[in-house]
Amino acid sequence: MKYFFCSILLFLLVISAYAHEMRPGYLEIIQTAEEVYALTWKVPAKGPGEGLEIQVRLPEDCNPVSPLVSRYDAGAIIETSTITRVGGLEGSEIYIEGLSITFTDVLVRMERMDGSTQIARLTPDKPSVVLLSAPGSMEVAQTYTVLGIQHIWTGIDHLLFVLCLIIIAGISHKLVITITGFTLAHSITLALSTLGIVHVPQVPVEAVIALSIVFLATEIARRNTTSLTYRYPVAVSMSFGLLHGFGFAAVLGEIGLPQNEIPTALLFFNVGVELGQLLFIGGIFLVARIALMLWKMATLEPMLPALTQTLAAYLIGGVSTYWMIQRIAGF
Repeated sequence: MKYFFCSILLFLLVISAYAHEMRPGYLEIIQTAEEVYALTWKVPAKGPGEGLEIQVRLPEDCNPVSPLVSRYDAGAIIETSTITRVGGLEGSEIYIEGLSITFTDVLVRMERMDGSTQIARLTPDKPSVVLLSAPGSMEVAQTYTVLGIQHIWTGIDHLLFVLCLIIIAGISHKLVITITGFTLAHSITLALSTLGIVHVPQVPVEAVIALSIVFLATEIARRNTTSLTYRYPVAVSMSFGLLHGFGFAAVLGEIGLPQNEIPTALLFFNVGVELGQLLFIGGIFLVARIALMLWKMATLEPMLPALTQTLAAYLIGGVSTYWMIQRIAGF
């Protein structure tokens, strides 16, 4: 089964090459007065003036209070404005024009004066949302579960880390323990950081996350089965899992938590992350087993596992080193 990790890695790298088209748009609506709202519209972009061709469509009776201000920052075009509407926005529909012909999603977050928050995920199949007076627990649970799954699947660095753990632990009870340890560790720091109990600067965290993948890739290349990493992979997964939890928390911090449903949102975002992680692991094993079966049916000689693992290690290590240098340069 380890023979096919290189193919899976290449698939992940292809996905990362198109990551700019998969990044979600973000619309934030903050109520500042009874009928006044501050809007922030963030669209993924390759460069200034090169954003996705999607636009927010508000109710026609909305009126501008301040002029639209646009800027390019961190790979996105950000537009801010203030609007007013008689009777407020509750019960009205927000529509994203052009979303149906893209591959991306749009996260909509509305924060009311009473502190309550509504989060919605708009997709090409569902490009609109009706703003409610107060979202229910079931809506919050569903939305944050999907957000958690989406984040882990688009977080190529987290997936490469999990892939390294699979290669090191192999198909055994060690893998179950290793993945469980990683889950527990990042769940702890995700909760502590999101609730504001612990704060860690995000840029260094992202750099160390890349370093954690470089470390595992180095261990795979060395293939020293007597090392601590191979003998006790759960110790490594838990140690670095604490850092990955801070990375998850940064994404959740950008999305925001509904003040009246914080425990529900936090729990189900974490559930979504774990579901996405398990689906990824299951997908790897399924593809590997199918590929191995077809390889045997073709009566071909098996590839050398040491060679394929070494190649995977250098590919993962090279990409992760680039990420690490890039993130350190952003300090």
